[in-house]
Amino acid sequence: AFAASPAMTGKTDKGEVLTDHKGMTLYTFTKDSAGKSACNGDCAKAWAPLMAEADAKTEGKYSVVTRDDGSKQWAYKSKPLYYWVKDTKPGEKTGEGVNQVWRTARP
Repeated sequence: AFAASPAMTGKTDKGEVLTDHKGMTLYTFTKDSAGKSACNGDCAKAWAPLMAEADAKTEGKYSVVTRDDGSKQWAYKSKPLYYWVKDTKPGEKTGEGVNQVWRTARP
């Protein structure tokens, strides 16, 4: 069991979203398949994965996916979670709808 969940729920003007423990909004990518990230290379520079420790374990609605480079990433309901490089402070959610494939992660 982990001491704290990898993400938490934050409130925005558009309802609840998943955030990290600093309040930074997390996103999902519609091109991902369940338990597999399709965002690697240059994509992952703009959309940084919510990384998990190598020994992290699935718990509740949170699971761990293995990325193409072998690193681990947190997923919520099998959807890998990401940060958007243009969100610079807690509560920002400027990545919503980018290229019609990025969505704020919702509990």
